Amino acid sequence: MTNLPDEASAARVARAVLEARVVACVNRLAPCQSEYWWQGKLEQAQEWPLLMKTTQRQYAALQAVISAEHPYDVPELVAWPLAAGLPAYLGWVREEAAGTANRP
Repeated sequence: MTNLPDEASAARVARAVLEARVVACVNRLAPCQSEYWWQGKLEQAQEWPLLMKTTQRQYAALQAVISAEHPYDVPELVAWPLAAGLPAYLGWVREEAAGTANRP
């Protein structure tokens, strides 16, 4: 997951990680209000979250794309361990994130 400062950068980063084949899917979520400490000040901002589906194997490559494309000095990029999932769906994520899925 990462948050972006505006809709245009969210769309650009989503496209970049998909074209790099380091994720299978990106959900561009509705904007949210974020409140956080930054450089000693309490800040408020509207941000656009991206929820990205990938594998642990592709995490380093995903981090590299996010670091290159994200407009923030220190972009949020967090991952959670997966406890369970539909095997067919998880297989699809593995194939797509690895770039090994069948192409038309």
